Amino acid sequence: MTSMGALGVVYGDIGTSPLYALKECLSWPHSPHAVRPDPTAVLGVLSLVFWALMLVVVLKYLVFVLRADNKGEGGILALAALVESDNSGRERLAISVLLALFGAGLLFGDGLITPAISVLGAMEGLSEQNPSLTYLVVPITIAILIGLFFVQRIGTGRIGGVFGWVMLVWFIAIGVAGARWVVANPSVLRAADPRYAVEFLASSDWHGFLLLGSVFLVVTGGEALYADMGHFGRVPIRIAWFTIALPGLLLNYFGQGALMLAREPGTVKNPFYALVEGPFLIPMLILATMAAVIASQALISGVFSLTRQAMQLGFWPRLTVVHTSADAEGQIYIPEMNYLMLLGCVVLVLQFRTSSALAAAYGIAVTGTMAITSVLFYMLCVRRWGWRPRRAAALLVLFLTFDLAFLVACATKFLDGGWFPLSLGVAVFVVMTTWWRGRVELGRIMESGAVPTDLFLADLETSPLPRVEGTAVFMSSSADSVPNVVLHHVKHNRMLHQEVVLCSVTTEPVPWVSASRGLEVKPLGHGMYRMIARSGFMQSPDVPALVARCVARGDIKAQPMTTTYYLGRQTLIVTGRVKMARWRKLLFSFLVRNSRPPTAFFNLPPNRVVELGLQIEI
Repeated sequence: MTSMGALGVVYGDIGTSPLYALKECLSWPHSPHAVRPDPTAVLGVLSLVFWALMLVVVLKYLVFVLRADNKGEGGILALAALVESDNSGRERLAISVLLALFGAGLLFGDGLITPAISVLGAMEGLSEQNPSLTYLVVPITIAILIGLFFVQRIGTGRIGGVFGWVMLVWFIAIGVAGARWVVANPSVLRAADPRYAVEFLASSDWHGFLLLGSVFLVVTGGEALYADMGHFGRVPIRIAWFTIALPGLLLNYFGQGALMLAREPGTVKNPFYALVEGPFLIPMLILATMAAVIASQALISGVFSLTRQAMQLGFWPRLTVVHTSADAEGQIYIPEMNYLMLLGCVVLVLQFRTSSALAAAYGIAVTGTMAITSVLFYMLCVRRWGWRPRRAAALLVLFLTFDLAFLVACATKFLDGGWFPLSLGVAVFVVMTTWWRGRVELGRIMESGAVPTDLFLADLETSPLPRVEGTAVFMSSSADSVPNVVLHHVKHNRMLHQEVVLCSVTTEPVPWVSASRGLEVKPLGHGMYRMIARSGFMQSPDVPALVARCVARGDIKAQPMTTTYYLGRQTLIVTGRVKMARWRKLLFSFLVRNSRPPTAFFNLPPNRVVELGLQIEI
């Protein structure tokens, strides 16, 4: 059953690539309706497709990269956290982290393009059924996307059980559709010989190299495959790939190639749907639409997961995280990201209108992320696994050889749409680095106004304050001083509660922190305690639940109805002397004003929260 789930979500992106990938490859080098008739050229293209799958998906990701799991979790941010797990607390971002942030930004672009191109590619089957229905492709695509994003609030748990079975039927169907053409023309299997790919590239000059930008469409889901490892595990992923996904894909690709060899040049507009002309076209169109929705769902869920990782690691403003399952921690819904993605997908469909045009924008984002993953994997091998540098460098050179080849080939599409995911990646990178830098500077300012714990306790000893019934929990970013919010409370109210808890929540560079080591309480004297909670970047902090655990252990005596949570609400003024560019200060101030309030982020009961305002110059 786990393998079925892996098949449903992980392979959605790769599994729908036959809808549009080979159409782009076989339309080389000019019009999508003028395919080269030379059988050697068709075999050369198929050979490139075959070896792209073998080298990128099988060798790089399934054999090597999937070994780099951060306590079961995958993805570029989890990989960077694994590489830099012993360098927390630094005031400058390491090169590996910067690379990962840029790669994460590029993945956001992928998350927008995949739903648009997958659903568009499926809906273009309407044109094959009846050319007069072509005008309906774009409206129906937009309607499906709107419906898909609006059901995200329900969560994937209720419908996720059918994903694997739908994709099982999908891979069997596309495999069978291609197999009958392979049987009719088995000579197409010669494309598995790498010499056809080499000879094609050598004889086609520069145009053959540019074709790699279209060949890359068959492997775009490799990075998503790694990111979803935490949901299923590497073993189910590998089983699902080698037993079901890979055979179905190869049979379909080779079947499309055999079809092109059998037909007259220029007579096949869409080789995928041409495989099933006749009574099976409508069922295949429906199945392709369902597969496209699953592919889109996989990337949408991936963006939600990536956003939460970035928030927990301190690289993204706080947003609303809704848990859609009581059993699965990873099933979440982020409304703000959901509607931004919906808007982006609709704009993309209206702008490009066909999967062929949108394919031009598809590639730069994912190739860049894949190249960054190769570099981070090399760093992991040397720094954490103790590989000899030469051995790791040899693997890096191999990976970068095809990563950079695909990247350069896709870069030629920059003016045709490739600028979009790259621009989005740069924008996300700027937001991430600005938020991180702003938080570091803000933390430094707040720490300068804090008081050492010993000094505060000594002052409390010499000048006792009136104590009132109940417990006060003060949220603190520092684990070794008394925060500003306590000082402001004492200054204005001239009293303390009988029990005072200074609560610090820190995020570790691991996905999950066990309950046994994730909570620590230290008595400070005078009824004061310091509570240090540690969470992973896949966990959401719940401070009231942490306080309840401390009560159950006998560390403190807090009761829900007599506990008050104190927070500091900062108003930023951008006229300070912080060494940040003014545009970064303005951006950070804007992000702070529009981020989710700490009350919701820490799951604090709104009727038990007191916020003290602070004006801070940055």
